[in-house]
Amino acid sequence: MKPNRFNIIILCLLLCGLPLEAVKAADTEEVLTWGQCISEAKKNHPDLISAAEVVNQQKAGKDITASGLYPQVSGDVNASTAKTSSTASSTGTTANRTTHTYSYGVTGTQLIFDGFKTINDVKGAAENIKAAQQGYSFTSSEVRLSLRTAFVNLLKAQELIRVTDEIVKIRRENLELITLRYMSGLEHKGALMTAEANMAEAEFEAAQARRDVELAQRQLTKEMGRKDFRPMAVNGDFIVRDPAQEKPAFESFVKNNPSLLQAVAKTNAAAFAIRAAYGNFSPTLSGDAGADRTSSHWPPDNNQWNAGLGVSMPIFEGGLRTAQVAQAQAAYNQAEADERSLRDKLIVGLEQTWVSLQDAITMVNVQLKSLNANEERSKIAEAQYSTGFITFDNWIIIEDDLVSAKKNYLQGEANSLQAEANWIQAKGETLEYAQ
Repeated sequence: MKPNRFNIIILCLLLCGLPLEAVKAADTEEVLTWGQCISEAKKNHPDLISAAEVVNQQKAGKDITASGLYPQVSGDVNASTAKTSSTASSTGTTANRTTHTYSYGVTGTQLIFDGFKTINDVKGAAENIKAAQQGYSFTSSEVRLSLRTAFVNLLKAQELIRVTDEIVKIRRENLELITLRYMSGLEHKGALMTAEANMAEAEFEAAQARRDVELAQRQLTKEMGRKDFRPMAVNGDFIVRDPAQEKPAFESFVKNNPSLLQAVAKTNAAAFAIRAAYGNFSPTLSGDAGADRTSSHWPPDNNQWNAGLGVSMPIFEGGLRTAQVAQAQAAYNQAEADERSLRDKLIVGLEQTWVSLQDAITMVNVQLKSLNANEERSKIAEAQYSTGFITFDNWIIIEDDLVSAKKNYLQGEANSLQAEANWIQAKGETLEYAQ
């Protein structure tokens, strides 16, 4: 029987000393790049789909409002039968008469002037569309942050498996060395028990890291908008590509932030609502016309037509229109205050995320130097402990420092990528952002 490709790969990798579980995982897992994750999220994320439908609703709302500026035409067809009875006074006889009436026609009404109320309502609806569009961009920015967080978490979880395996190796070698010294009477039982406890902790953390991978995979599945879960891996690195080393002018960044642009559009819509409310005080002028045919038989042949102008003017409604203006003015004042508050909040948020990004980048460099130093100390200390130049207590402290340095460096790398994602989101960048 001819071997298939998978069997050949298994045989080759087993000869190289790789475990079978790693072979199966490599063959079944889908490997995704950051760009592929973005592409899927754009198409499938439910929050984006919902935000897009809000835009469609606002567009339809504008069309509904604008329809009042166009002629309103309707047609009708009627047929009726009436029966009347009459009694002759002279003879006392009763006569019945049936009358049939048929008609059809068309009528139309055209708004001519309403104090520009409808026009301002249409302009307000246009601003609501802009607000919804900026709301979509804001949602895209939020989705990007969540997606990037999930991507970084999976990248970190994958790397943590390698780090914990290295720690298991360190603890195993420590245990072997201490066991030999204990068996030869050169080390006490407390040192052996400490080494055994460290080994158990390292094995637990390695198993925990493998469990965390699946959790990170599920988080990324959700943020990509996938309906079904399947194992995956991500292909990436821990390089910060948007370091923003030069402190930017935060005020200029804020101007194009989608959440602020959404607030501006809402303020503009509220301004048009005030104008529309004042339009309610104006007379409404409209024209109407109609033509129909009616007769007692079908098809009717008697022509009728009418045309005219109508004017309506509010005189007294218990202060209704005054209250509507006051309500619209209050809504505008609120929108204006919310816009200013949001602008200030965004500027502060930008500086906070920028500072956090610079701190995270600097800390990674510090942690790398610490890791290198601890690795060198560990090599020297192991040789010294083996020859009896240092005690177990001094040696194990150095080993513990090495283990902590390895984990801290990985956490620092992940923190720098998360800080970058927060900075990009604070700028208002969406899924279309290249980095």
